[in-house]
Amino acid sequence: MSPLLVLIVAVLATTYAGPVIRLATAPALAIAFWRLTLVLPVTGVGAWREQPRGAAPPPGSADPVSPIGQSLVLMALSGMALAAHFWSWIASLHYTSVASSVVLVSLKPVFAWGIAALWLREHPTRREKWGIVLAVLGAVLIGIADSRGTVGAIGGDILALTGAVAAAIYYTIGRRVRATVGVWTYATVVYTVAAAALAGLALGSGVAFTGYPSSDWTVFLALAAGPMLIGHTGLNYALKHFRATTVNVAALGEPVGATILAWLIPAIHEVPPPLALLGGIVTLGGIGLALTSGGEEARVRA
Repeated sequence: MSPLLVLIVAVLATTYAGPVIRLATAPALAIAFWRLTLVLPVTGVGAWREQPRGAAPPPGSADPVSPIGQSLVLMALSGMALAAHFWSWIASLHYTSVASSVVLVSLKPVFAWGIAALWLREHPTRREKWGIVLAVLGAVLIGIADSRGTVGAIGGDILALTGAVAAAIYYTIGRRVRATVGVWTYATVVYTVAAAALAGLALGSGVAFTGYPSSDWTVFLALAAGPMLIGHTGLNYALKHFRATTVNVAALGEPVGATILAWLIPAIHEVPPPLALLGGIVTLGGIGLALTSGGEEARVRA
């Protein structure tokens, strides 16, 4: 399957996470825990199937698998970063709007750009840089249009920004590890570590894992099936074929889709002002510029 197609579908799958989370009554830690845990049976089967069974993978295979021992520490760190990302971002949705939260957490390409440049020595092309700048500018316009200025909103915005830094670390580590580790193995280890970290936080803070209404369990399942299984796992797949900055700027399509869905879902009905609509157009233009910055330049060369 085309890595670009997987990337596009993955981004589309993440767009409804923010609006759907707003429909849940469960605390952030419980939502994040079940979002990860419910997807593990599927990724676990995938990880088992992609392990070598005594025969070497065929030459030129799309996703060759190698021993993961040397990558376990990095995957554990990635899982901790993912846990921090989910906790801080989901918590932010209780204090600020969907648009503001998703936009701020989507500033992760800026942080990923810096981390990847320092650690992986990866730099975006000139056209891709302009695409990132435009996409982030559009996201900022949406955030400005949605600004509230209240103490609660500011607290939520800080949580969302924390989620952006954590996500940048998560994706940059994924870019490094996915060069040698299969996507299902990587996803299973990282999601397991993240779920365990969130379980520890939940137990320490007295958050229950059960006792929620059926509507919340519908939200948990929806988050696991779409944004987690298709969204995050698809983005992790793309990290083998595209730079971390490329994947992250593509993910900026999430706030645009989330804003539209938050507008259309009656239970939320957050009507975006004209400035937010302009920001959405600018963001999509920047994403298009970055993703068409010269196909092979944005991809990993085999």
